[in-house]
Amino acid sequence: MATTSLSPTPKLQFFDLNGAPLSGGLLYTYAAGTTTPLATYTDSTGNFANTNPIVLDSRGEANVWLDSASYKLALYTSAGVLIWTVDNISTNGSNLSVTDHTGDGTTTAFAVDDGFTAIYINGVYQNRNTYTVTSGTVTFTEAPPDTSLIEVVYN
Repeated sequence: MATTSLSPTPKLQFFDLNGAPLSGGLLYTYAAGTTTPLATYTDSTGNFANTNPIVLDSRGEANVWLDSASYKLALYTSAGVLIWTVDNISTNGSNLSVTDHTGDGTTTAFAVDDGFTAIYINGVYQNRNTYTVTSGTVTFTEAPPDTSLIEVVYN
């Protein structure tokens, strides 16, 4: 299993030259300074690698978790036209850590440690108005869906 860190933004989103979401865009991930493909992951567990290239959804978004290596990213349109390439992207030894829980469709309360910075359910950031925190417990206003991955991110 790979050690992963959250990419610079929780969910990457890309746009075309007109400012519209880059639906179907292609994000290639390589080892820094090369064209050797390098895996990224769909979530913090590092158990599920993204496809390479990553095909962006209809909103031009993708979940992209990096391991401790340095990357080169290349973004293309769905027609294969290069938009940009950025080299030497790394997490710089980020001190982020993640605790995972699994939703069961009925449980709303989960144990957390003090100091968490964000919560994601199936890769989607949860606004603070969707849960409360009291004495080491986060309580959601609605139970996370059955088998959902609940990620509590600490800085």
